[in-house]
Amino acid sequence: MATADRLREIYDRMLAHWGPQHWWPAETPLEVMVGAILTQNTAWKNVERAIVNLKGAGVLSLTALAELPTALLAEYIRPAGYYNIKAGRLHNLLHFITDQHGDDLQSFLAQPLPQLREQLLSVKGVGRETADSILLYAAGLPMFVVDAYTHRILVRHQVIDEDFGYEAIQELFMDNLECDVQLYNEYHALLVRVGNVYCKKKNPACVVCPLQGM
Repeated sequence: MATADRLREIYDRMLAHWGPQHWWPAETPLEVMVGAILTQNTAWKNVERAIVNLKGAGVLSLTALAELPTALLAEYIRPAGYYNIKAGRLHNLLHFITDQHGDDLQSFLAQPLPQLREQLLSVKGVGRETADSILLYAAGLPMFVVDAYTHRILVRHQVIDEDFGYEAIQELFMDNLECDVQLYNEYHALLVRVGNVYCKKKNPACVVCPLQGM
């Protein structure tokens, strides 16, 4: 089966099993960006608790977050873990945006995809997965997000070799699927769901997985 057909079948099986995931769960692009930083190396439920803290304190705006002392920001986001590191990374991103665009987040996100990605990756603490999550979910740009679940699922189903890196996997999807923001959004969210529920690092539940037999 051709790669494009295999990728489409994987998507169709996951979508049929779970339906739309409505991801990213956020009310604003800024909230997506905050979540993209906070979700590094932690479960989403912990990120949600941190965001609730920020909302409760009335500081979930670009200007308010950028002006918070880093130590205080760290306390608000403590539930997300590695809170001192993440507070620093979040401030690096927020200060970059405010230095370049003031309080106009929309103008920052409205830049052409290559330019915006380059700027995001220039910020200390923003890696490829975080940058691409912001591009896809906050800016609504067609950039496929790759994570550990993506790699694990494709290796186990013999779509890629173990040594495939981030860019190679990203190109695989973007070369074989139509360039569609909603498709990229849904596909990534469904892969995360499969990875969380079935395709675990240890003791995967292959027999009951919707991708079983592929």
